[in-house]
Amino acid sequence: MNKIPKIFLITILINIFFNKGLHALEILEVKIIDSYKVSRDFPGKLLPSEQSKLAFEIPGKIKLINVDVGDKVRKGDVLVSLDDREALAQLNQSKAKYDLAIQVLNRFKDLRTKGHISIQDLDNANSEELIAKSQYEFYKVKFEQTKLLAPFDGVIQDRYLDTGSVINGGIPILEILDSKNVKANISIPISYIDKIKIGESYNFEIGDISTQATLQRLAPMSLGGSNNRLAVFVFDTFFNPGSVATLKLTTIEQGRGTWVPIKSLSQSEQGVWAIYTINDQKKVTRDLVDIIYFEGEYAFVNGTIKNGDLIILGGAQKIIEGKQLD
Repeated sequence: MNKIPKIFLITILINIFFNKGLHALEILEVKIIDSYKVSRDFPGKLLPSEQSKLAFEIPGKIKLINVDVGDKVRKGDVLVSLDDREALAQLNQSKAKYDLAIQVLNRFKDLRTKGHISIQDLDNANSEELIAKSQYEFYKVKFEQTKLLAPFDGVIQDRYLDTGSVINGGIPILEILDSKNVKANISIPISYIDKIKIGESYNFEIGDISTQATLQRLAPMSLGGSNNRLAVFVFDTFFNPGSVATLKLTTIEQGRGTWVPIKSLSQSEQGVWAIYTINDQKKVTRDLVDIIYFEGEYAFVNGTIKNGDLIILGGAQKIIEGKQLD
């Protein structure tokens, strides 16, 4: 267990003479510390960092769908095309008018310098050029809107329509998931919120894989009146959305005591716990302790024990095996 310093786990075998023979006991030397680590697991589900249902802004007839479910795409790839003949004709017409307006404006500028036309005639030509330009820009956007582009690198999650379908603007055609990153939404008790910090990395387990994710943001308030808040963690690597990701949060708690194996504890009267130790005269004494925290096979305890005490591993059971003690 990584939260227990190795020095606390050094055990030795000593021989103690009892009235009826020689017995070997495994012992542990007490080292009192002022803090201990607490590990908590908080599960959550992996979600794509970005997930979009893609639709055209304009109505039209679907001419070509270039992708299907499961296909990987790059940002900017043309995914779906509408019949663009009308849009292309309008674009070409507006481009021709714009080119003509530029020629007329340039000619009027030359005539004005020679005094052949009035300032008002030049202003009118300038206005016609601006109008033609805006119309050209408008139809250029309309033509671009006949192509549905991938907004980010991703994977096609779903396809709703086929080639030949006549659609209105806003009707979903495809659904795309981000293929680079995933995130995990973790519900964390308010009491732990001050123990995590936005921008820092934390340990996660996804199946048999250990990895890290960065805390991106915290919900500004509790969820549905509960004592939890939503924490959003972002992973640098991609994992399958829908998998369970478990936050392995380790915090430092202040408290004086020591780590001992649970097998060294014996339950005493009224729920009090006891530990058997060996003093300098090689006599066994019983020390009462409180369990502050436990995890796995170890417990963090405090009580009448002190630095240097030798704890008998196995507790009362080992004492009974020794028959009689002084």
